Amino acid sequence: QVQLVESGGGLVQPGGSLRLSCAASGIILSIYDMGWYRQAPGKQRELVATVTSGGTTNYADSVKGRFTISRDNANNTMYLQMNSLKPEDTAVYYCNARRHVFSASIDYWGQGTQVTVSS
Repeated sequence: QVQLVESGGGLVQPGGSLRLSCAASGIILSIYDMGWYRQAPGKQRELVATVTSGGTTNYADSVKGRFTISRDNANNTMYLQMNSLKPEDTAVYYCNARRHVFSASIDYWGQGTQVTVSS
């Protein structure tokens, strides 16, 4: 059974930092493209950052220069280092693993971890 488990969320003041982790089990993370998404109250889920199986990264404009996505395939874990946090970063953050098989995609999601940026 595939599981993605996020951790590291919490309450932080503006300007602070958090590091999110996504631990995967039941899959070999190295063959999946991975990503972090977030959903704020009343808003749609949006992409935060992705890292392909080959290590190519991509970021939403709103987090460029502040967030860093990384992966540790040996430990089947992905990370999101978040610096200079802003109140608008407040959301539930979700971990995603995606693999393309022919014309279809296989997606796995974690349960989410809450990040609240507030003074």
